Amino acid sequence: MFVGGAWVPARSHASTEAASPATGESLGRVPEGDRDDARAAIAAARSAAPGWARLSAFERAALLHRVGDVIEARRDELARTLTLDQGKPLRAEAYDEVDELVTYWRMAAEDGKRHGGLLPNSSSPGKRALLIRRPRGVVGVITPWNWPYTMPAELIAPALACGNTVVWTPAPSTSVAAVALASCVADADLPPGVLNLVTGPGPVVGDEIARHPGTDAVAFIGSTATGRLVAHAAAGKATLLEMGGNGPVVVLADADLGRAVAGALVACFLCAGQSCTAGERLLVHEAVREEFAARLAAAVRDTVRLGDPFDDATTMGPLNNAGVAAKMDAHVADAVGRGASVLTGGSRASSFRTDLYWEPTVLDGVSRESLVATEETFGPVAPIVGIRSLDEAIELTNASRYGLLAAVYTADLSAGLAFADAVRTGWVNINESSNYWESHLPFGGRSGSDSGLGRVGGSHPMDAFTELQTVIIS
Repeated sequence: MFVGGAWVPARSHASTEAASPATGESLGRVPEGDRDDARAAIAAARSAAPGWARLSAFERAALLHRVGDVIEARRDELARTLTLDQGKPLRAEAYDEVDELVTYWRMAAEDGKRHGGLLPNSSSPGKRALLIRRPRGVVGVITPWNWPYTMPAELIAPALACGNTVVWTPAPSTSVAAVALASCVADADLPPGVLNLVTGPGPVVGDEIARHPGTDAVAFIGSTATGRLVAHAAAGKATLLEMGGNGPVVVLADADLGRAVAGALVACFLCAGQSCTAGERLLVHEAVREEFAARLAAAVRDTVRLGDPFDDATTMGPLNNAGVAAKMDAHVADAVGRGASVLTGGSRASSFRTDLYWEPTVLDGVSRESLVATEETFGPVAPIVGIRSLDEAIELTNASRYGLLAAVYTADLSAGLAFADAVRTGWVNINESSNYWESHLPFGGRSGSDSGLGRVGGSHPMDAFTELQTVIIS
């Protein structure tokens, strides 16, 4: 673990073995931190916070750019570590995530320079009012395993850029990748204690970071169930929560089916479907459902290549862990039990080095009450649900307890905008995959949903990581 500028074991000297979902091989042992380790990291962050906050935004930006330089120099090493630890195909996805990681650090460096306050008018003649953005202090960051580089960066980098120090705990199943990222920060020579990494079980380390009085704000990306626990533990603090999704991809009768099929491939099978923005359900108009389903199944068989993630021809690797694989088992079985037809895939793949390889699957005739249509499956499945109108698509979208992202394919721009106006999701794509987003734009769930609170993307987390101080000058 990385605490106070030094690499340290867990205080208890406990550790767990990290195994690759791609190969099954041991990647080494990772320290299993506990509450004492989290408290030590928080203390280190508190000690470093005043000095880091006193640096100018331009001085901090230079250091964040230095992190970007180290990442660029280690591109090959980081990509291979990501493939081993998370399971992403090296050529098809891992290099892209490393490149996006650089973008997050450099973007935060520049956004931090521009994240200033205001000079509002005073009601009293002869006085001036200043509204100054101040860092909150120590930000606790808890991140998931599906994008183990970029999701931490979209929180850590902006938190640092606007003057906070950070205590970070990653998902245990991608702790090796987390250590690789922390080593880039360490070698960029940021002051000791500015970033601290504690590995260990979420209910222990993550809970301590969220509830400890030494953290001033808490940022979380992950499942809805875990996010609720984090929010409860962090009650009274500034929080940023980016949680689950079940956002639909809607295909209306007038849609360009070729474009919709191409978008569905990205929506359902990028990162083996392990994405909060995945096409968790495809709401397809009955007038085109059969044709769309047949074309999508053919495209999956022709273009999605499940295999060894180090093979350049592979486009989809294994699932990351046994829990998500078991959920795929249960959700697909439930859909078939309710009458869905398996057009391609439908089971775990054999002849691989682990049992985490799941066939890319297309289901047609999915019941709207089935688990794949109501829950976050987080696996490589395209569940097709028939609809008869735009209004029905809106109704089904808003009936979900999630409100993160939705997509719609239509030749009628007014229909696309009507959909965007009516659905309660934080992001809507028109004629684009649900897995399309841009890193500088605000992303998060709508109020009242189970998809979170606040916005990630670009400078938008800085609103949660800073607070306004009012200064009156007479």
